[in-house]
Amino acid sequence: MNIIGQVIDSMIRYYSGDVHQINHFLKVHGFAKTIGEMESIDKDIQELLEIAAVMHDIGIKNSEKKYNSSAGSYQQIEGPPEARRLLEDMEYDPELIERVCWLIAHHHTYDNIEGMDYQILVEADFLVNAYENNMSKDQMRNIYKKIFKTSVGKEIFREVYNLE
Repeated sequence: MNIIGQVIDSMIRYYSGDVHQINHFLKVHGFAKTIGEMESIDKDIQELLEIAAVMHDIGIKNSEKKYNSSAGSYQQIEGPPEARRLLEDMEYDPELIERVCWLIAHHHTYDNIEGMDYQILVEADFLVNAYENNMSKDQMRNIYKKIFKTSVGKEIFREVYNLE
């Protein structure tokens, strides 16, 4: 089994029985994989992006337990330690683990997006959240203007949500 398959398997077990969370991270992964491949990003960055996309919301479970909330600010606190534990158990490269944890710790922070992995992760998450959160067309247009930077992410967003 490749690294992405291992991470997906681990996250399905982590969120066992939580169909919403499992479906969410699989959809975010699908968009992140597609955008990254179509933007022709470096293969190592692509792998890191896909791992982060699968694990990006790993902090929700502990956020709900500790704070009775799944707010993004709590996810960014609670997610990295859980991701680190899972990835270290799988004996992954420490540099990969650091970047994945950093992305998880910042995936709800949009004011200083640096790096294609970060940009694509945020775009992929918004592609899914726009539907799951039943955003209005005005909210979607605003997000599109403020967040989306990759040509592929923009095209997918316009097509999926039928935006002009």
